[in-house]
Amino acid sequence: MAKTSNIPKNLYEYLLETGVREPEILKRLRKETAALPEAMMQISPDQGAFMALLVKLIGARKILEVGVFTGYSSLAMAIALPEDGAITALDVSDSWTRIARRYWAEAGVEHKIDLRLAPAADSLKMLVEDGLADTYDFAFIDADKVSYPTYYEQALVLVRPGGLIALDNALHSGRVLDLAAAGDDTRAIDAINRMIRDDDRVDIAMTAIGDGLLLCRKR
Repeated sequence: MAKTSNIPKNLYEYLLETGVREPEILKRLRKETAALPEAMMQISPDQGAFMALLVKLIGARKILEVGVFTGYSSLAMAIALPEDGAITALDVSDSWTRIARRYWAEAGVEHKIDLRLAPAADSLKMLVEDGLADTYDFAFIDADKVSYPTYYEQALVLVRPGGLIALDNALHSGRVLDLAAAGDDTRAIDAINRMIRDDDRVDIAMTAIGDGLLLCRKR
């Protein structure tokens, strides 16, 4: 689990105890995912709660998720959606999303989630070609970092004016401060952060929640 950065462990525990209403099913999914070698790919409970609140604040009914992993973020957002809400969830892993599907079914939200197992860039291109531009209220991007520019541009087409795009791992565990020693993923994160900073098609705010979350409102 990606813990929110730069906050002492005891204070973070207090934050989770008093500031997050994590449903029991999300707790169980988080604990199961924690046993996986890739557990750090899962968003933190406070980030899940924040994103669920954003979904409600903007009245989202249609969400695009690029990168599902074991389904914590999609489950948190699906619970927050109205009964007729929908998530188009894109991933390439059948094994990870098999865990996600089990929890979606148990939570009674699987009817809200359209899982598409294919390279995300191909799925996004297909959504655009299917005439779905400007129809999504919210997009969450949390997949391979080198492809973030592609995902961002495609999401910007698919999200409606006034809708939100959220890009995860914007701080990349602080590695963005040392690009000389950074790998391709960190350099890609820094590049997309700076590109979006200068993109006048969106209003932006970067938060330090989780591993850093960059929020973009499409103008």
